[in-house]
Amino acid sequence: MGARRDARECALQILYQWDLRREDPRALVRTFWETRAGRVDVRDFADRLVLSTIEHLSAIDAIIQRHAVRWRLDRMETADRNVLRIAVDELMHERETPPAVVIDEAIEIARKFSKSDSGVFVNGVLDSIRRELDAAPTVPAPDGGHPSHGETEHG
Repeated sequence: MGARRDARECALQILYQWDLRREDPRALVRTFWETRAGRVDVRDFADRLVLSTIEHLSAIDAIIQRHAVRWRLDRMETADRNVLRIAVDELMHERETPPAVVIDEAIEIARKFSKSDSGVFVNGVLDSIRRELDAAPTVPAPDGGHPSHGETEHG
C-alpha cells in the first residue's frame, strides 16, 4: 500500500471518530498518532486531509447532498459519508492529484472499511461530483494557496 493510501485510511479513521464525537479535531489527530508509528509524509497528508475536510465541511456536505440522490447525509453509513467527505475535499483542494486517482482510492477505501456495495455508491456520487467540479470555473485562492472550484468558505 502506498503512503497516500495509508494517509487516506488514517484520515478516514480520524474523521470517523470526529463525526461520532465532534471533539476538537486537533486533539483527535494528536491522540490518533500517539498510538501509531507512522511516516512523516503519511501523517502530514492525513492531518491535512482531516483538518481541511472539517474546515470546509459545510461546502463539502452541500455538494455531497446534491449528488447523493435519495440519501440524506445522516442516513449514510458513517464510513461512506466520511470517505466521500475526504474525496470531495481532495477533489476541491488537492488539485495535483488526478480526479480519477482520488475516486479510485475512495472506492477501494470504502470497500475495505464499509459494506460490500459501498464502492458502487461512492463511485456514483463522486463521479457526479467530479463532473460538476469540472464544469465549474476555477477561482484563485485569496491566500495564494490552491485554487478552488467556486465554493465559498461558508457553504
